[in-house]
Parts: sequence; C-alpha cells; structure tokens
Amino acid sequence: MKKKYFWIIYFLFDYLTAILSWVLFNYFRKAYIEKYEFEINYKLIISSLLIASLWIVLYTLFGNYKNIYKKYRLKEIYQTVSQAFSGIILIFFFLLLDDEINSYQDYYKLFIALLALHTSLTFLPRIILTSNIVSKIHNKKIGFNTLIIGNSQKAKDTHYEITNLKKGTGHFFIGYISTVDKSDVLIKSGLKKLGNYEDLSKILIKEKIEQVIIATEPNEHQKINNIINDLANYKVEIKVIADMYSILTGSVKMNSIFGALLITVNPEMMPSWQKSLKRAMDLIISFLALILLSPIFLLLSLLVKLGSKGDIIFQQERIGMHNKPFYIYKFRSMYTDSEKNGPQLSSQKDKRITKIGKFMRKTRLDETPQFYNVIKGDMSLVGPRPERQFYIDQIISKAPHYKHISKVKPGITSWGQVKYGYAENVDEMVARLKFDLLYVENMSLTLDVKILFYTILIMLKGSGK
Repeated sequence: MKKKYFWIIYFLFDYLTAILSWVLFNYFRKAYIEKYEFEINYKLIISSLLIASLWIVLYTLFGNYKNIYKKYRLKEIYQTVSQAFSGIILIFFFLLLDDEINSYQDYYKLFIALLALHTSLTFLPRIILTSNIVSKIHNKKIGFNTLIIGNSQKAKDTHYEITNLKKGTGHFFIGYISTVDKSDVLIKSGLKKLGNYEDLSKILIKEKIEQVIIATEPNEHQKINNIINDLANYKVEIKVIADMYSILTGSVKMNSIFGALLITVNPEMMPSWQKSLKRAMDLIISFLALILLSPIFLLLSLLVKLGSKGDIIFQQERIGMHNKPFYIYKFRSMYTDSEKNGPQLSSQKDKRITKIGKFMRKTRLDETPQFYNVIKGDMSLVGPRPERQFYIDQIISKAPHYKHISKVKPGITSWGQVKYGYAENVDEMVARLKFDLLYVENMSLTLDVKILFYTILIMLKGSGK
C-alpha cells in the first residue's frame, strides 16, 4: 500500500478493536455485574457501531492518522493510554452513569474493565504496525525524500554521518544543492549535486522533496535564516545541523537514541486536538455572532447606505494560508473609488473614511462580516491579518521572514492587530509582523482566548486605531 494511504490500516484496526472491546465489555457487564444472560442483539450491534464511530472521531481529533510513518513506539504507548482514558471518562459520564447497579463499586469495576479491554485491544495492532514501520525505517526500506542544502564538503560530511549510523533515520537522500557560486564537483560518496541554490524551487517540486537538511557552517546564521525563509512556502520538514551552542542551550530535541544531531525548525505549531478545537471554536462563535449581531448588522447596513454612495459590503482579494488568494468581506468604511490611484493604506486622519466608517474602525465593527470568511474556512477568529499581494511584496523585501505567516490561516483579529491596530505604512506592517510571528510560533487555545478578550475590550472602549 502507498505511503499516503497506510493510515487506512490503522483506521480499520482502531474501528474493529473499538467494536470488539465494547462487545466484550457488555458481556462482562451482563454476565458478571448485572447477572443476566448475555446475547448479541440489534441494540448491541447499533451501539457498538456508534461507539466505534465516536472513538474514530476522537482519534481523528487527536491527529492519530496524520504522519503515520513518523510514529514511534513510546509515543504510541502514551497516546493509546491517554486517549483511551479520556474517551472512557466521556463514555461513562454520558452513557453509563445512569445505569442501574448494585453499588458504586460496580462502577469502578466497569470502568477498569472497559479501560483494560479497550486499551489492550487497541494497543496490540497499533504497536505491531508501528514496530513494523520503525523496523523498515531502521533497515532503510522506507523513508522520506531528503535534500541537503550547503557547500559540497559540509553536505558530504552530513551525508556520510547519517548514512553510516547503525540504524536508518528515514532519510532517502536524493542529492544536494550548493549554496556557493563556484561550480562544485559531484560528491563521490553517492550524493549527487542537483544544482545551485537558484534551482531550489524547481528541484523541490521535481524531486518531491519531503525533508530538507541545511548543512552550512554553524556560524553562517544569516545564510541559514535566508534558506529557512525561502523554504517557508513549501510543505517540507526543515532540519539544521546542530552545533555545540545549540546542544548546550537545549535546542536539540532527540526522539531516537540512534538519530543524527539535527534541529527541527518547523515542528507542529499546534497539537492536532487543539487545531480541531480551534476550528470548532471558530465555527461555533462565528455562527452565534452572525445570529446575535444580525440586528446590529441591519443598522450598520442602513447607516453605511445612507452615509455615502456605494455597496454596503466591501470585498477585496487578500492572501491566505499557503499563499492562496481569497476575498475578504468588510462593511464599507471608505468612499467609493478611494483607491482609484492605486493601493493606499489608511491613516487616522484619512479623508477617504466616512463618518460611520470612523466609528466602525474604532470599534472593529467593520470587520464583523468576516465571520462569514471564518465559516467558509478562509480565515480563523485569531491569526495574522491577511494582506494584499501588493503590500506582501514590499514587506518581504524588508522582512523576508514574513513568508512564515502563510503557514497558518489569517484571522479577524491578531496579536499584532491588538498591539498596533491598522498599519498606516509598510514600516508599521513590518513592526506589527514580529507579534504575528510570535503568535505563529506559540499558537495555543490559551493565547487565542487572550487575544479575543483584548479585542473585545478594544471594541467596547472604541479605542481601535
């Protein structure tokens, strides 16, 4: 089975073991707790299928079926036990606490029985599958297309070190790209030169690269930063050769005893379960907001229409996650044809802003139609503010690290928006950028809640810039 479809095997075993554990649990409950004769009937079949489906939903929320080939055994043990415990608590609270029992000790017996059955039956096929994957990686039978970026000698040393480890690390080396202008010779160790750095984009796509190892000198910080920025728009895992400073400061995190000393630059920004909850929170709050704010929307629509000629809703192309363009929606706060001479940023004393527009901007009410963008999936409640390509090009020329912003969905509000409000020029956009980058690298539901809280305060005070 192809690598990208292998998650289906995990899925099927999880579903079947969830059904089996529920059937065996019901046998234990009927035969040993309730002292009734056990029988497989229509009700048990339906409940088993439903319970198994709920388990699959839970596993999906926790990201169990992502990056199957990057699983390892200790993580599998932890995930199985913790998820089983969490899921069984939910089952007991919602399905089993109202059951008729002889004493509360029976609840403990039922809980332990279901936990033991579900955990053991789920864990057994998982650990077999994961062990099989780990074994194939260690034996260099499966892996990920890997590109080394650096000068020829450093690339050669890195390739030699990794390929001569006792166990494989999952790197299938396709070749290397030179970061120096002079013409390098092919490396005799078997690592082929694929081209120079200018060919990066073409090679990444052509060779279907999944991992990139930056093998420059440790003191070439600016070169490393430039490479990381250039790779930001590609779905590749970036690793950097560790130096002694990185080891001493704790930057090197090891998952494998036999692995190479590499720093992972772009780890998962948010746990899968938090991503799922973030999306659920986006949808629930956006639906509620559109319903509860509908009277205000009607009033604003009337005021915008009476205040000046033009459409009530203003739409404009912005750049979203993975540089995908989309149309953003806002209540029109400017007179029509405000950009007839080309794109212009607004300022606090901008004469293009209507009277109702000034009020809406201070209270952020002009942004509220973007709840529809959130429901569509173009945006999130919290995330870096989306910009137009015209300004993105200018920002990148001054701050190349802006490219990392595209790794997440843009938001209605952001850390940078709370701190700076609307930017009046490119320099302010760049200054606001550092807060958005901090958000991207520290994404969490807790941080989202804090940013939403301060956004609401700004709306109530009318202190928005």
